[in-house]
Amino acid sequence: MPEGDTIWRTAAALRRRITGKVVKDARPAAIARLKGRRVEAVEPKGKHLLMRFEGGIALHSHMRMTGSWHLYRPGERWRQAAWRATAVISFDDVVAVCFAAPVMKLVRDAQAPVGHLGPDILVDPFDLDAVIARARQSEAPTLGELLLEQRVCAGIGNIYKCEALWALRLDAWMPPAELDDARLGQLYLRARDLMRPNLVTPIARQRHAVHGRGGRPCPRCGTPIRIRAQGHQARLTYFCPRCQRDPAVIP
Repeated sequence: MPEGDTIWRTAAALRRRITGKVVKDARPAAIARLKGRRVEAVEPKGKHLLMRFEGGIALHSHMRMTGSWHLYRPGERWRQAAWRATAVISFDDVVAVCFAAPVMKLVRDAQAPVGHLGPDILVDPFDLDAVIARARQSEAPTLGELLLEQRVCAGIGNIYKCEALWALRLDAWMPPAELDDARLGQLYLRARDLMRPNLVTPIARQRHAVHGRGGRPCPRCGTPIRIRAQGHQARLTYFCPRCQRDPAVIP
């Protein structure tokens, strides 16, 4: 699943190429009403993306595990099969294509699809107090599950859940109540610090300490990194069984 930094980069690319332009054609029929409308804004919110058009209408997309937006020149060959296209929005000099997105719909109220989300981890200024307040109301039983709770803080995915917990030597299965507000806030800020460089540098170029490195040595202590499914969605958590044990240790 794309994490918040991927959606921010996607929004930035779309914003540069299509903001202010008038839609020449829009397919499928469910989004045909966009034809003739000017793009007013492209906004990321956690793992969601909103395109606002004149006339008070917005296109809401959520990539989930499979979706991605591409930009092409008119007539350029697409990198995926046409049957996988969820939305095709054509302009005079560019075509925006979204492939395999499970959520793609027009909405009148652009905030309706994202109103339930907590503060975006990448937005500036970042409302850490609101995140902590939401975290204390969450029923997530473990730190690992809490970090993925989008209603608490939007944008953190499995990669930076693992990386932030490792950076602060925290056990992913620790109950959130065992951390005080200062330490919990530090965890969210570390995730933010790890993600923000990816707004410029694509994630594929970043080196991770634990994520995707099961069985390889921990960069800090050399212990083999372990993998374990966590939560009702069985998301894979990568962790060091030696380093991530003591919540009192602050590197």
